Amino acid sequence: MANIGDQRQVERRTLLQAALAAPAVGAATTLLNSSPAQAAAEAAGKSDPENPRFTIAVLPDTQYLFDEDSSDPEPLKATFRYLNQERKDANIVFMTHLGDVTEHGSEHEITLAGETFRTLDGKLPYSVLAGNHDIRGGDDQRGDSAYLRAFGPQRFAAMPTFGGASPDGYNSFHVLRAAGRDWLVLALDWRISDKGLQWAQGVIDANHTLPVILTTHDLASADDAGQAQLSENGRRLWDRLIRDNDQIFLTLNGHYWPPGRTTLRNAAGNDVQVHITNYQDRYYGGAAMIRLYHFDVVRGVIDVETFSPWFLARDPEKRSPLEAETIELTGPVDRFSMEIDFAARFNGFAPATPPAPRPPATVVAHATVAYWRFDSYGLVTGVSGAPVPAGVVARDLTGNGNDLTVQRLNNSTPEVLRYSTEHHVGQPAHASLRFDGGKGPDRGAILRAGPNAPINSMKFLNGYTIETFIKLPDPFEGDHAWMGIFSWEGRSGDAGKTTGWSPDECTCSLNVSSERFLQYVVYPDKQDADPTSWSHALPVGRWTHIAVVNNSRATTVYVDGSKIARNPTQLSTGIATLGLPFAIGATSSNLKYSQGFYGWIGDVRITGRALRPAEFLTPYE
Repeated sequence: MANIGDQRQVERRTLLQAALAAPAVGAATTLLNSSPAQAAAEAAGKSDPENPRFTIAVLPDTQYLFDEDSSDPEPLKATFRYLNQERKDANIVFMTHLGDVTEHGSEHEITLAGETFRTLDGKLPYSVLAGNHDIRGGDDQRGDSAYLRAFGPQRFAAMPTFGGASPDGYNSFHVLRAAGRDWLVLALDWRISDKGLQWAQGVIDANHTLPVILTTHDLASADDAGQAQLSENGRRLWDRLIRDNDQIFLTLNGHYWPPGRTTLRNAAGNDVQVHITNYQDRYYGGAAMIRLYHFDVVRGVIDVETFSPWFLARDPEKRSPLEAETIELTGPVDRFSMEIDFAARFNGFAPATPPAPRPPATVVAHATVAYWRFDSYGLVTGVSGAPVPAGVVARDLTGNGNDLTVQRLNNSTPEVLRYSTEHHVGQPAHASLRFDGGKGPDRGAILRAGPNAPINSMKFLNGYTIETFIKLPDPFEGDHAWMGIFSWEGRSGDAGKTTGWSPDECTCSLNVSSERFLQYVVYPDKQDADPTSWSHALPVGRWTHIAVVNNSRATTVYVDGSKIARNPTQLSTGIATLGLPFAIGATSSNLKYSQGFYGWIGDVRITGRALRPAEFLTPYE
């Protein structure tokens, strides 16, 4: 996991937008001040445990809101109502309090806080741990307390996430289901004993494949620049628990201000993010300010934002200056993003099991026109990295006779085409070909259909889907503008077409522009036109699935199951093929090839009808 130093824009919630934009009493006011019956109905929305995007809410020291006869629970109630109401839309799966719920830990303060937390009970699971202001001293062997009676294991027992507590009751753990996997949250007393540490280690050992978020009250402090360092108690936790447990990837604590963060390296050589969250020194004791950790396992990022729902609910025109100033915090320790490759970070204790290769029979259907793959099913394979000799045949696994033969272009050396075991995780074959084409001089290799292959003359008047997997090298070196991925030979002028860039242009091709945009250009069989699709810039160093789908009326290009923006609505029926060969690895012009493709190409399948994303070689729902 790596910190991102620059501040990124974090997507705002609907409520935040409404509160900031409303000219009078905004939508946020109505939402947060809804009736109990309405609130209960809205809170019925549950989070989605399989959604790859989810949120964990973090609530630090609320002690100044529960300070004897100065107590005011309304800010915390507003925060809890917000979490309940946004649970479904923001996919909030859990809330964790970092201790110092109250100022003195008195019966009065604890009772009032316990009643306030009932706003969450039965709606959103949460954890609470004792801070130094919640108890009268000592470690977690201190025995009975008002805090323990209100926030002991009995409070959490009915929650679906609750996993258990230490015998003393001051330490607990929860197991959350989010992004299709389980996550463990440890909530540790502010002064955990040796017995408590043994208990915590036992919990981690018993859940040895789960990533762990460790929460406690005192672990790290920060300087005015937000740079965190372990406290004395934090050093003990690091030495005794965190450093040697690779599962712990994130720690959260309060107690100190200002907020801050740092990255430490554990015994396994992996990053541990250490974050301090505390706003009690701010106006209105922080006003129950909440920090949201938005996990996105698709993007590989955690976006963090900090704001006060209580202040957001106020009419913007009636907010006091300090309320307006404290609505949200946007400094680098309060609003930031962390990049994390979750699979790589968790690989040491929960290695992902990649899908097994799928045999051709599972992806060849009645409408499949041609299917090529570069493992032992479709190719005489060699050692990964070894050159593929000219003349090697890639078999058409449909049995339709569209075999392809390897040819080197422009007297290229054998190294322009190599065997590779690299592949897209969703690709049926666990193999690909590594092309090293380029310019200056022109070089490359192609896999070309024989002169009598049926694919050369097919018109696809009822529609078609052409799929492939590609990966562009990182770094992407040299000039490879307009390199081809596949094409049909044959000049558009010979097909009677009068539009387009040149009459020498081939009648169908998929290319990569100088900006790494995909360009799919086709001269339809039935129209004098050249409708062209353009994608966004393709990533480097990452496999991409591409699908070109034509329904006999128009063409839509998909990248990783997502429809691109620039798909023409221009009528497009069929492909103006001229009986000349189909080829993978380059695009011809005036019946000649110049540069070849640069990167990896995996499975290629052509289907004689339009497929839905759920039917692609790697299905997308």
